[in-house]
Amino acid sequence: MPTRPRRGLLAVLALMLCAALVAITWVVTSGEDTERSTDSASRPPPTTSQSDTAPGPPAGQVPVTVVKIDNVESARPQSGLDTADVVYVEPVEGGYTRLAAVYAAEVPEVAGPVRSARETDVELLAQYGNPSLVFSGAAPEIEPVLVESDVRLVRHSDHPDAFYREPARPSPHNLYARLSLLPRVDGPRPEQVLPRGDAPSDGRPTAEHTVAYEHERYGFTWSPELRRWRASLDGEPLTSVGVGLVSTATVVVQRVDIVADEDVRDAAGTPSPVARTVGTGPATVLRDGRAFEGTWSRPSAEEGTRFTTESGQPLPLADGPVWVLLVPR
Repeated sequence: MPTRPRRGLLAVLALMLCAALVAITWVVTSGEDTERSTDSASRPPPTTSQSDTAPGPPAGQVPVTVVKIDNVESARPQSGLDTADVVYVEPVEGGYTRLAAVYAAEVPEVAGPVRSARETDVELLAQYGNPSLVFSGAAPEIEPVLVESDVRLVRHSDHPDAFYREPARPSPHNLYARLSLLPRVDGPRPEQVLPRGDAPSDGRPTAEHTVAYEHERYGFTWSPELRRWRASLDGEPLTSVGVGLVSTATVVVQRVDIVADEDVRDAAGTPSPVARTVGTGPATVLRDGRAFEGTWSRPSAEEGTRFTTESGQPLPLADGPVWVLLVPR
């Protein structure tokens, strides 16, 4: 009998001890949660970069690939011209031309026929940072100039698995590149190199425009339905394999100085022309069914090319693909 009160007392003490432990645990845990909540609330909100909030085209760089594409009759129709952001028409030996297709927004699976690079490419492509330059090779005299440039050289000999020969076409006009298998290098967006925007109020209505080289003639016809210029070469529609007719939103006829590279000659002994694209000179810009006469300007190799009207107003290009024809002045 005397043990019952002791047991009762012990039971009461045990209950009191459990209640105390629960209270302590609640206080500690509540304090930890409060501390975490206070820390979180006291932290400043994540900062937002200017590119996340500022209007207009996004800043920064994008992967840029440039492919040298053959342009003689045996090389037509070419592959990949329809997806190029910019196509440069470069004068080469004998009064003919070669193309430099710039890809940024979209890269075709195949481009070509791929041909050799020229000294013109070094200065011309410097405005795109250090893009990948896909080409078949170059004259021994030009190789050191290419190696010393900022472009990433992507040659057939360096990446044989990414190139192939089309047996149905004659050599050397049958080398093609699988661009998805080739390295790309970041550079400024094409619209940073060649600014886009609304057209000036002047300009003359134009339905057709022809650009003549010594042995080739390019034609551009305005299509109101497409809101683009249809391209032709030597009187025949210019087409891209698997797509059809090639068209462009803007045509730039950029008149440049040409310097003869006496150290590099073709089989007939004709020196290789080098187009100078740094400086200033006359230009004709075709966009929106109108022709604008003006001036091109590029102060240094690292800067993009700007255009102004004859009155000195900015002359931006239209949104969409651009063809730039480098024409001797």
